[in-house]
Amino acid sequence: MVGPIAVAVVVGILGWAYWALKPPPSKICGSRNGPPVTSPRVKLSDGRYLAYREIGSPKEEAKYKVIVIHGFDSSKDLNLPIPQELIEELKIYFLFYDRAGYGDSDPNPSRSVKNEASDIEELADQLQLGSRFYVIGISMGGYPAWGCLRYIPHRLLGASFVVPFVHYWWHSFPSKLLREAFAKLPVPDQWTFRVAHHAPWLLCWWMTQKWFTSLSIMAGNMKIFSPGDMEIIKSCGDKINLCQEKIHQQGVHESLHRDLIAGYASWEFDPLELENPFPNNQGSVHIWQGMADRIIPYEINQHIAEKHPWIHYHEVPDGGHLCIFKSDLCVAVVRALLLG
Repeated sequence: MVGPIAVAVVVGILGWAYWALKPPPSKICGSRNGPPVTSPRVKLSDGRYLAYREIGSPKEEAKYKVIVIHGFDSSKDLNLPIPQELIEELKIYFLFYDRAGYGDSDPNPSRSVKNEASDIEELADQLQLGSRFYVIGISMGGYPAWGCLRYIPHRLLGASFVVPFVHYWWHSFPSKLLREAFAKLPVPDQWTFRVAHHAPWLLCWWMTQKWFTSLSIMAGNMKIFSPGDMEIIKSCGDKINLCQEKIHQQGVHESLHRDLIAGYASWEFDPLELENPFPNNQGSVHIWQGMADRIIPYEINQHIAEKHPWIHYHEVPDGGHLCIFKSDLCVAVVRALLLG
């Protein structure tokens, strides 16, 4: 009797593990069980759809065309405080889009740094933005922007990274630097990033289990925000991202979990290996780092700028992770990118 019972127990455990680790089915926009499509979209070469939002000058008349790449738990409805006067003065066209799995854009099970850059290139071509354009990557949107510098530099006129994502397993960086920066993070965040990097197949379970806190920002831990961030949250509230309810309407696995997996996967390159995409000064690259940012340790982005003199590095002394939502800084980011 012991043998059959043992087999039954093992089978039962394996069955439980299979269902526990298996991500829930996604709710694709426009499908029978999914939310309706409520945004304009373009169809990519692999059959997926990307949703987008345009603001500013008509692209046919615009002097500058800028693609904004949103961060973690955000969307194309990111509400940046860009003054209308600035848009009219410089004739700027802004293109916001939902990255794969967010908002109204189809999920991408093969999501990576490389195909995030490919999505941007295809989106620009579908909307006829011309041969070259600018990109602004915000927070987690920094890794698609690094992908643009690596895979499509010939399409760029400039790139700006605002409180950008950092990877704690980039292979060209001093291990001591990465280790010390990593140690500054809340312990639950450290474990989440370890799981995303080393055991991505486990991340869905890790992010949904109830025994431990998985990620501070998702648990509502307000200690990760600086005093300046808290002021912005109090003054802007839900105006930071319009249509908040749509961000992960297709499922948190397709939006948030896959974002972490793609970002913390092993890359084919890291920023220290990049070459200056504008050797003749026909464009510029900028990093804007909030020195009071409690989510992104400043030391890693500072190291990138030290090793790449062609990157214009801007430290925001009291800036937290949400500093881009201060109008004066938002204007400075845009002017520096477009006017140098």
